[in-house]
Amino acid sequence: MSSRILTSNVIGIDEFMRDHPRVLTQAEGGAVAVFADNRPAFYAVTPARLEALLALEARLARPASDIALDAQLYDEPAAAPVNVPMGKFALYPGWQPDADFQRLAALWGIALAEPVTPEELAAFVAYWQAEGKVFHHVQWQQKLARSVQISRANQGGAVKRDINAISQPDSEIPPGFRG
Repeated sequence: MSSRILTSNVIGIDEFMRDHPRVLTQAEGGAVAVFADNRPAFYAVTPARLEALLALEARLARPASDIALDAQLYDEPAAAPVNVPMGKFALYPGWQPDADFQRLAALWGIALAEPVTPEELAAFVAYWQAEGKVFHHVQWQQKLARSVQISRANQGGAVKRDINAISQPDSEIPPGFRG
């Protein structure tokens, strides 16, 4: 059975046990694959390499936006990062867009004057949950921005008409018409 070796430094377990401090200090990149019976048994890493790997894991667990703007341009306090699932996923009931969603939407060419309301978000999530499609977090945010933009444009910013209201005739003659 073949296995993938994740370092160029390979050593037998007997040699490693004889003088492991020397082996680790001479290891390029701070990692050594230790073999037993011609198969990788474990990896040994230096404390410095372990610290670097843990820092990388922490950074990848909370992906940052790839868009960087000067913080002095915004008066908004920095919001706590949203836990974002990695890779593609179907929408779930507690899904939230990023805290800086309006700014991101503007960068995508969709200017939202007001933040997304809980009702708009709930309608969006309910629709896409039923569809069962899978997309990346950024793609879901782009879909939300377009959805909100279209729904607000369809409303024209006006309050929805009450279907139970009785209309009143207009007795005013518009300019340019003879009456």
